[in-house]
Amino acid sequence: MADARAAILESLRAGGGGEAVPLPDTAVLARRTWSPAERVQRLRRGMELVHTEFLEAAPGQWPGVVLGFCRDEGFPNLLYGPRSAAGKALASAWTPKDPELIPYQDPVEAFKATLFDGVAAGFTTALAGVAETGGLLLEPGPEEPRLLSLVPPVHIALLLASTVEDTLWSAMRNRGWGKGTARNSLLISGPSKTADIEQTLAYGVHGPKRLVVVLVDNL
Repeated sequence: MADARAAILESLRAGGGGEAVPLPDTAVLARRTWSPAERVQRLRRGMELVHTEFLEAAPGQWPGVVLGFCRDEGFPNLLYGPRSAAGKALASAWTPKDPELIPYQDPVEAFKATLFDGVAAGFTTALAGVAETGGLLLEPGPEEPRLLSLVPPVHIALLLASTVEDTLWSAMRNRGWGKGTARNSLLISGPSKTADIEQTLAYGVHGPKRLVVVLVDNL
């Protein structure tokens, strides 16, 4: 399987030959710009409309905000990525008396029972925010696997105000997307929700019932 994956990636990097496809005119995609403070306001307003919750934190103080939230909610534990920079900062603020910190470090096959039945909330970082539509860009990987933000009933996401972009296009452009191998990225705007044929909304059917953004004011 590993050899096949390597061969596919090598083929993609080498290209398929033939004439290059001309790039589209992207000027229209950069039509909207706001000040850094306005970006944060627009993002927050758009996400709160779809039931996203926000917690505010000063730089360096966000681990205590996350801890206080978990205590107030009565969470028995919090799932996190111990190898990420944010995960290490979070662990340094925890004490044995606090809700249990559960590291996501085992293969899902050996961790399935705890992941699906024993976790109260999951913590991840957000790569960026999108002001125009109101959403978070996540980039799951080995340090913070996708299931960390998908399975727990509550998803706590850390967002730096300085990373909020005007549009999805500006976020893609500023991060060099398209210049290398495609990333495992996703855009989320609120808690998971769906509706039946009678348009009755239900939360948490396909993912977390709650999305809580810890917004760090580092502007």
